[in-house]
Amino acid sequence: MQHFALSQRDTLPAKGTSARDLLAKVGLRPTRQRLALAEHLFTAGGRHVSASNLRDELVGKGAPVSMGCVYSSLRRLSEIGLIRRVPMYGATAYFDTETSHHHHFYVANEDRLIDVPNGTIKIRDIPAAPEGCDLVSIDVVLRLKPSHQQTP
Repeated sequence: MQHFALSQRDTLPAKGTSARDLLAKVGLRPTRQRLALAEHLFTAGGRHVSASNLRDELVGKGAPVSMGCVYSSLRRLSEIGLIRRVPMYGATAYFDTETSHHHHFYVANEDRLIDVPNGTIKIRDIPAAPEGCDLVSIDVVLRLKPSHQQTP
């Protein structure tokens, strides 16, 4: 399998870039399922999706895609830097079309991610990585629940 090293500037699809061109640029064969997935994923702007939500959206639009295709495409797009896998606890993985480093709020009852405004979280006093390991990223996920405020 060929791997591509893309810079941050290269990973962001330019406005007007077709799904076919985008897949060709990163060396993915433009199957009907991948074309539908890439077009749907990147035309809506910055978004957070899980594999199952993305599949449901695509099927709802009349694009029959298999879960296997969705999982493998999201994994591959993440590996090459076109989307970012957001680390979460549990079985669900989320993917973000905004690939710059940033943090998230997670609204548990809605199963939804929201970007934290840049520069609002300051991280200090980071411990050294264990021997034999390199620290590659710090990802903060702030878990939210609805406020139960009484109305006057």
